[in-house]
Amino acid sequence: MKVSKVILLALLLSSACKEELLEVEPVNQYLSENFYQTEEQVYAALIAAYDPVGWSMAFGQWISPVMFGEIRSDNANAGGDPSDNDQPGWQELDDFRETNTNTILQPIYRKNYIGIFRSNLVILQSELETPAVQRYKAEAKFLRAYFQFDLFRHFGPTPVVRQLLTPDDINLERSTMEEVFTAITEDLEDAIEILPTTLSADEVGRASRGSAQALLGKVYLYWADMDGDDPAKFDLAAQYLNDVVNSGQYALLDDFTELFAFGQKNTIESVFEAQHSNLWSSDWGWFEGIEGNGIVQLCGIRGLCDSHTEYAPGWGFLMPTQELNDHFMSDDEYRRDAAIVSADELEADLAGLGCSTALDVTQLNPNDYEGYFQQKYANYLAYNGNNVNGGDPNLTKDPNTHLIRYADVLLMLAEALHRGSGSDATAMTYINLVRERAAGPGDNTGSFRTAQQVMSQEGMTLQELIWYERRAELAGEGDRWYDLVRSGRATSDLFTDPLRSGNFNNEQSSWIPISLDETSVATKLTTYPESSLFQ
Repeated sequence: MKVSKVILLALLLSSACKEELLEVEPVNQYLSENFYQTEEQVYAALIAAYDPVGWSMAFGQWISPVMFGEIRSDNANAGGDPSDNDQPGWQELDDFRETNTNTILQPIYRKNYIGIFRSNLVILQSELETPAVQRYKAEAKFLRAYFQFDLFRHFGPTPVVRQLLTPDDINLERSTMEEVFTAITEDLEDAIEILPTTLSADEVGRASRGSAQALLGKVYLYWADMDGDDPAKFDLAAQYLNDVVNSGQYALLDDFTELFAFGQKNTIESVFEAQHSNLWSSDWGWFEGIEGNGIVQLCGIRGLCDSHTEYAPGWGFLMPTQELNDHFMSDDEYRRDAAIVSADELEADLAGLGCSTALDVTQLNPNDYEGYFQQKYANYLAYNGNNVNGGDPNLTKDPNTHLIRYADVLLMLAEALHRGSGSDATAMTYINLVRERAAGPGDNTGSFRTAQQVMSQEGMTLQELIWYERRAELAGEGDRWYDLVRSGRATSDLFTDPLRSGNFNNEQSSWIPISLDETSVATKLTTYPESSLFQ
């Protein structure tokens, strides 16, 4: 009996010790239950939410919004090597022959929902109410809106996710357009209330009040266009874009070309841009960990002689079309030359430098090459050796990506005023600011054609001039396709190439399909958005 009691006591003590050991707090690791407890932890989660904004590659694919917005449009062709099958996913998107097995679809979709998930963690997981955490949550709401808007611009209405999902929540349906835009605008309105107007030097690259106001203006412009040209929504767009102008925080750089010069980042014209860095040893083993801007090498000039004094050879993607070159009016050469460079200009650059062939066109995709290359994201020789901490030098080239800049704000404001209840005269003053700068550095007052003069001399309406300006100002920056879709101008008639015009489906080519990988799991998701979602 005595032995039995001793054994029983030992078992009880052993059980108690084991239970106590099991309840010990984790050492040197954090779980969702014990994270988000300090400002530092919430800030770390916020930085993780920002990270997908800068992904130019993910899950083995190039996914830059610059590439998509240009290659999908009449501004550029995919390019690549002579096979016409280099990066086949991009060739399919270029030619409007993608299916739901295209390899680019899921990485774009996943990138944005990863961003939404990480934003939701910041917004929902911390119970701290300090001023710092309130700001972090406001930034996370800005990011959540940004990612949801990016999803809409690619796929049409997709599920609005405002909670942390469990495996039981996997089978979501597409939201309606109204539900998507309502969620986005509510997030941005909340963010505007808290975000600071100015950023300190060590906060550059984060969202400010102006970033949120500009994005909200862009969202309302998009919503108004797709909701039957709703003048009330155009007025809301004008309201928020006007707030950006009146903040006094932004201005146009004097020299347009300086926006794209080597090492130029976060200028006074920057409203929001994706941050890239050469300090991380980016390599091919972790695509989402690439901190450089992958499109620089990818979209550099293929076949270029090594003797060029400014540019290194690249891989030849995002090849401007002849039609884009011809879009620029005769007095708009300064902007054109900042956006694209011709083969003739490259040959002139290389004259007398010992090149047997200045540009080896046999290395180019003959179906996509029309004599031009992009140069807003130029593959500068100055990037050589900038992989200072190791990594692949092709992946550490690090110009930031312009997502919203002040010239875009001015042109959106002009459009919103014109299409809402605003003043056309005021709209033209904003266009003139952009046009004056486009004429070249210095004061061009009296020597550039004003909006009124262009309309009179070229026979343009004000809306046609706005479309001209947006295409010319933002060429090569990724806005073109999204402008075409929102305005209903993305049709088969847009393309002179019989392959692209023949493949374009006016019923669904404005959107790309949600991938089979997603719809086979979330079976309520439709591959393309149904028309009823837009009503």
